[in-house]
Order: sequence, then structure tokens, then C-alpha cells
Amino acid sequence: MSAKFELNDLLVKSGIDPPTVMVMRHRPTEKELRKALAGLAADRPETYNAYQSIHDETVEASLLRKAWLASFIGHQPGSALFVGMYRVEGCRRISAKEYLRNPANRRLVELGSRPPRPGRTPLWFELKCADLLSEYKGRLVVGWPGIERSWWRRAERNCFPVEAIAEESLLVDRMPDPSDLVLSWARLSVLPSSWDAAISQWRGIYYIFDKASGMGYVGSASGSENMLGRWRNYAASGHGGNKLLKGCKPENLEFSILELLAASTDPKDVLALESKWKERLHTRAPFGLNSN
Repeated sequence: MSAKFELNDLLVKSGIDPPTVMVMRHRPTEKELRKALAGLAADRPETYNAYQSIHDETVEASLLRKAWLASFIGHQPGSALFVGMYRVEGCRRISAKEYLRNPANRRLVELGSRPPRPGRTPLWFELKCADLLSEYKGRLVVGWPGIERSWWRRAERNCFPVEAIAEESLLVDRMPDPSDLVLSWARLSVLPSSWDAAISQWRGIYYIFDKASGMGYVGSASGSENMLGRWRNYAASGHGGNKLLKGCKPENLEFSILELLAASTDPKDVLALESKWKERLHTRAPFGLNSN
């Protein structure tokens, strides 16, 4: 495509009038949410959409006058990655309690997003993802003019040049080397689906670090879905049924991998290695969070 080709050209070609469009480039200030947002857009559209359905008063006033939201995620400095076109189908006032009744919103709060402050009843926008330009989801990269912190724009007043159209989606990062994998508790429940397949194949020894106490816990995975099954248990309960972990706040926990084992490894051998790691890292009580 020509370097002069821009987002408004794509909108017009799709039958959308640019003055009816607000363009947003989401780049959360919350660290864990920023890490997870692209994966939410790829695999958990209801949670991603919940993130962009509530705004402060200034954005509310502008979005009320628009029929469309062109949704992007911060990609590189000065650029944005396309997620989708959302039709603005209405809005309603919600309370903080009503906000937290939505499972998607609770997940966002676990990732660091702040719910509406008590007493405020913000507008909740009903946004419906349309098929228009859906072929560009995760592939279209446009330039983001002006200052980075100006994260929403009116389409007709700006030029968003098309910088690239990738062959494959850029929304999901490649899974890091297992030895580099360090995950917060909140991220366990929103792992990219492409990561799930790999983690479900891993037997091995994992480590949980409690940032509040400075203590650690060593565990092993050799059962159903292997490491993925164990971590999903922690994601759901916060403690996985472990006695001393029940005294920790889940949001203070970090998960990493100490040793990967072949899927054919006998569970007895896995438990023997787990015991050795407990000895090496001194994670048995009172020095750590293992009770045995």
C-alpha cells in the first residue's frame, strides 16, 4: 500500500463516514493490564470490550456523539495495532456495585484496573463488534500522530497513516522461554490460548513467590493438564488448597518454572524432584510456605 494510504481511506471504503468515528489507542498505565490487554483482545473479547465500555466524563461526552469506535492497542511508540470496529448502540448509567457484578470487570480489577469510585455512576457504553475491517484485526498497524498520552481522537480531524499490514496477528506475543516465564496471579486466568496448549504439555516443578513475606513455595505438576491444570487451580482459588498459601493475598503471588520434565515422567519421580527443590530453596516451614 502507498505510504499515503490512511485509516480514513479504509473507513470510507467500508462505507463508514469518518466524522462518525472515534479512534482509541488503548495503552493502560497498570502494568499487568498492559501486558494482558492484547491477549484479551485476541482470546477474551468480552473482557477487552468491558475495558473500553467505560470512560471519564470528557470521553463520555465525545463518544455520545459518535456512531462508531475504531479500537486500537498501543503497539510501538507512535503506532497503534487495530483490534476492531465497534458500533455504539447506546449507553446507560451503572453504579460501582453493578460494575463489579460483571465477571469481565472483576477480571479487569484483578489485573489492576480501577472500578468506578463510590458515588459515581458512569455511562456504560453498549459496543458491538462489527465485521467491517475484521480481516485487519491484529494485522493493521497505523501511525499515531501527536503526543502519546492523547489516546483518543476524532477520525475526521486526524491522519492515521497505514504503516504495515502483517501477514499474521500481532496481538499475541510469542511465549517466552519457560526459564524466563514469571506470571502474576491475575495473569494466570488470562493466558493466551496459544500458550495454554504448550503449558498443558509440561510436567515439572514450579515456584510461587509471595512478594509480601519474601517466602517461596515449591510445587509439582503431573496430573490432568499438567502445569496448566495446576495453575488454573491457583487462578480459581488463589491458593490451590495449600495450607500456608491460604494466608497469602493472591495478588502478591508470582509463578515461575524451576524444571520442566518429559510428559512421560513417572509421577513418583516428579514428587522426588519436588522434594529436592524444596531442600535446595529452603521452602519448608518456617522458612518457606511448604508445610511438608
